[in-house]
Amino acid sequence: MNPTINTILYATDMGKHMRPVFHYAIDMANKHDAKIVMLHVIEPFSSSVISTIDVYMPEFNARDVRKDGMKKVLKEMQNRLNNFCKEELKKKLSDCKIVSKVKVVSGHSAESIVDQAEKIGANLIVIGTHTRPSITSNIIGSTARKVTQISRTPVLIVPVYE
Repeated sequence: MNPTINTILYATDMGKHMRPVFHYAIDMANKHDAKIVMLHVIEPFSSSVISTIDVYMPEFNARDVRKDGMKKVLKEMQNRLNNFCKEELKKKLSDCKIVSKVKVVSGHSAESIVDQAEKIGANLIVIGTHTRPSITSNIIGSTARKVTQISRTPVLIVPVYE
């Protein structure tokens, strides 16, 4: 029995080498006639960052700074999707139906990815992992590794070479 894949959550770190990961998400979506939800997670500010913003930018509210940042990331994601459609598919974004939704959320990456996958009813998570050999990657673990450890949704991990 083949698994049913209707919704794919494509989690991106907005790195410049993520396009091959997106290709995998598109390929899976095309094979299964599924929709893609594109997601980027922004880590929350630490208390020291909030204090610094309060001290050096008293006229700004940390929450407002965060909202503005999230809006900028969302716009950048939409621009990248638009560029992808133009360059790879030779279509305008309005004619390009490969992504049904683009989301930016605040939270811890792995937990937020799994939470969003559950919220949208994703049948597959597609995520990239950087292939930089380091001692700490084996101790701490990457976001992709953490997602596989806590997710009930199947995860396709695509290596990203920088």
